[in-house]
Amino acid sequence: MIRSVRIRLLPNNKQRTKLFQFAGASRFAYNWALDKQMDNFREGRKLQSDYDLRKEFTVFRNSEEYSWLLGISNNVTKQAIKDLCIAYKNFFRKQRQKGYVKYSPKKLA
Repeated sequence: MIRSVRIRLLPNNKQRTKLFQFAGASRFAYNWALDKQMDNFREGRKLQSDYDLRKEFTVFRNSEEYSWLLGISNNVTKQAIKDLCIAYKNFFRKQRQKGYVKYSPKKLA
């Protein structure tokens, strides 16, 4: 028998602000990594590993232009980049299955 517990969060204003900041930083990191991977795919280069992307993002986030990311835990952005890499691996695994439409860099241009 499987049981579940439903929990309702009631964050105060300070916590709500932090949650929105974390969600925004996560979305920013995911989209940044997605842009990098799409450029690699479009130009026929090998896709970067999540380790390489996280390393590059750390340098990126330490720049003055994106210093607002320093107030966010790096685990938030790391997980977003890992999630993107898992999604890419799943996408290309499904591409090898019979019956799926094959995508090529030419279709993305």
